[in-house]
Amino acid sequence: MPIINSIFNLMFKSRLTEIEFFRNNPMAVQERQLMQNIESAKDSEFGRRYDFRTIKSVGAYLQRVPLHQYGDLRPYVERMMRGSANVLCSEEVKWFAKSSGTTTEKSKFIPVPQRSLDECHYRGGKDVLTFYLSRFPESNILTSKSLTLGGSHEVTSVGANTCCGDLSAILIDNAPWITELVRTPSKEVALIADFEEKVRRIAEETLTENVVQFVGVPSWNLVLMRYLLSYSGKSNLLEIWPQLELFVHGGVSFAPYREQFRAIIPSPTMRYLETYNASEGFFGIQDDLSDDSMLLMLDYGVFYEFIPMSTFDTAHPTLCTVADVQTGVSYAMVITTTGGLWRYVIGDTVEFTSLFPHKIKITGRTRHYINVFGEELVVDNAENALRIACQATNAGIREYTVAPVFMRADEKGGHEWLIEFEHPPADLSVFTSLLDQALCAANSDYEAKRKNSATLNLPTVRSLHSGTFYRWMTRRGKLGGQNKVPRLYNTREYVEQLNRISGELAAAG
Repeated sequence: MPIINSIFNLMFKSRLTEIEFFRNNPMAVQERQLMQNIESAKDSEFGRRYDFRTIKSVGAYLQRVPLHQYGDLRPYVERMMRGSANVLCSEEVKWFAKSSGTTTEKSKFIPVPQRSLDECHYRGGKDVLTFYLSRFPESNILTSKSLTLGGSHEVTSVGANTCCGDLSAILIDNAPWITELVRTPSKEVALIADFEEKVRRIAEETLTENVVQFVGVPSWNLVLMRYLLSYSGKSNLLEIWPQLELFVHGGVSFAPYREQFRAIIPSPTMRYLETYNASEGFFGIQDDLSDDSMLLMLDYGVFYEFIPMSTFDTAHPTLCTVADVQTGVSYAMVITTTGGLWRYVIGDTVEFTSLFPHKIKITGRTRHYINVFGEELVVDNAENALRIACQATNAGIREYTVAPVFMRADEKGGHEWLIEFEHPPADLSVFTSLLDQALCAANSDYEAKRKNSATLNLPTVRSLHSGTFYRWMTRRGKLGGQNKVPRLYNTREYVEQLNRISGELAAAG
């Protein structure tokens, strides 16, 4: 075991004790987190508005403070970005994480005060190391390099002292100097805004480093990895870095990318560890690599609530704390954070796989689903069905998206799947049939609409020309960082754009 690993494990042994405490006492820890957040913000404008000084219990907080969407908090955030202090939180906020927008907002800007960086995001990174090294004490991740693919970075024009960028760029820019000893590329290259230039510079800098770990979003890391292979002339990454051992990923489901990573990194000992590190906070870590769910981190300054999706769009949705949740139920997640997100509906949906400890899987987005015909198709259904169809047909997928095919007077409705295959199936019709069967098995509402094709026709699966999604994301200015391909969408806006681009690429040869 490297000596530094032994030192690290001794330093963080007490941290494992703290984690064990919140595993067994989730609500007690959550109550403490909420009360600390309320106390710290009692003199802020928001705290005075809701009289935080007199809130002494979880129940009082839930009764007094309403649920918020981003649009509700946007006026506060815009003032903070122009330099106003003591608005949503008492701490001065210099950094704002730029996140993908909602149906009404092009972009969201999430306040990231220093306290959130230290007590949430960086603490999450340390806990990843704590979990990993406690299970793999012979690891080389502290004596070699971690290749981190960050997002864009820019200074906003609304305030001289206010900066915004992808969360990953904010984390890199503010990281302690010691992280530079184990991270590559250099900060200068990591913060390049142009994704394609960044990829080129990373290739120039990193091939001579001893990289044992990758960190980032799976889709953009695949783009980088393919470029590294092309640039180096190697057939897989082990020919460049034979000691590769770990990919810490998050941001999107890993399921569609797993086989592609196995092909690029053909090592039986390569490990994959998922985290849930959003712009709004660091929420979960896969603490056991034999279990693909994540431990909900309950002492990062975040108080959690959960709305069962069955009540999400009702006038009076049901609200659950960690004391009330059940396994096997899809919940919309609501958070209260040190950064001033008060009862904020984050937009992600999760399902608990266990209680004590509380472990979750991300199942999708509250608005990224298809329910045109009452079928209630969610991302989790789509991911699992694709996995089953791919395994049965030896197919591999790079990217995909799904949209409805609307009913016409003489035709029933359906779903159109646009898939860019890494390895296409020998028979697309067989793949389509297997996909449909898997969806029926996973979703009773979908199955009912598909029975005898009563409402829904068999899905239409279109194989797109290679490079379609990349060109589409380029045109939208969405390359790199935490930008994601929308998987399920209730309109045909995206699929029509993608079909046109695929046609252009095919015509160009």
